[in-house]
Amino acid sequence: MSGLLALLDDVAGIAKIAAASVDDVAGQAAKAGAKAAGAVIDDAAVTPKYVQGFKASRELPIVLKIARGSLFNKLVILLPIALILSAFAPWLISPLLMLGGAYLCFEGAEKVAHVFSQHEVNAPKLQTTEDGGAGLEEKRVKGAIKTDFILSAEIMTIALATIPTSDTIWQKALILAVVAVGITVAVYGFVALIVKADDFGLHLAERGGPLAGLGRGIVRVMPGFMKLLTIVGTAAMIWVGGQIVVHGMHELGQHQPYEWVSHMAQSAAAALPAAPGLASWATTAFFDGIFGLLLGLILIPVAHYVITPVFGAVSGLFGKA
Repeated sequence: MSGLLALLDDVAGIAKIAAASVDDVAGQAAKAGAKAAGAVIDDAAVTPKYVQGFKASRELPIVLKIARGSLFNKLVILLPIALILSAFAPWLISPLLMLGGAYLCFEGAEKVAHVFSQHEVNAPKLQTTEDGGAGLEEKRVKGAIKTDFILSAEIMTIALATIPTSDTIWQKALILAVVAVGITVAVYGFVALIVKADDFGLHLAERGGPLAGLGRGIVRVMPGFMKLLTIVGTAAMIWVGGQIVVHGMHELGQHQPYEWVSHMAQSAAAALPAAPGLASWATTAFFDGIFGLLLGLILIPVAHYVITPVFGAVSGLFGKA
């Protein structure tokens, strides 16, 4: 009997350890997802553009195709690469994060520059193909998945950087998998709600009754909401990108502007004792955003006049080969 009780006690202990491990994975996954907020918001803001111009009946199937491609990007391609980096080249994680942060700054700054210019920047184009509607849909889905790959790479790298180095490779794999699935479901579930919201509102308005007013309100609000989502996504990109680069420079030995921003955040917290945490966060986000915007504006001509021509020339050489 005592042996059975000891066995049950051991089983209970193992169960507690397993539960604690699950809680730890969930907590770390949530923390990693929060760190990747800028890229996540941008992903949610960009994707609805890829269903514009299609029939309402094709909107959800297109979103589902993009979501499947996004999961493939994260789980099949990026997760193994992240684990290999963690095991054999952890020193590469910070530079890769900075590279991704610089890209976020560039893309966000390009969108800001577009507001003050007459040229369309990085907007999906609705063009017919030889295959007609089916070919156009596939072309649009492929373009969305390519864009998602860049954002997913940033999300997975940010998530990897938040995981303690003491965790085993299996813990890291599980945390990254939870982040990948959770963020994909959240982003594309939100996108599905957005793209169908106006149809839902129109349906309520046409049915009449007490909910008709709500339906008309949804239809009127959605265009403004989409613009607001784009603004928030752009701001988040610039802020998070700037924060990643500033923090990465600090880790690599260049302590400015990180220390200056930290000093300003501390001063703001001291000046607002009623909400020091909020003051510190807002100040840090503001100056990281300013840095990110300036970096992005510098990168725009570099990308257009240096990187793009070089990339095109190299691609042409490989194509000929």
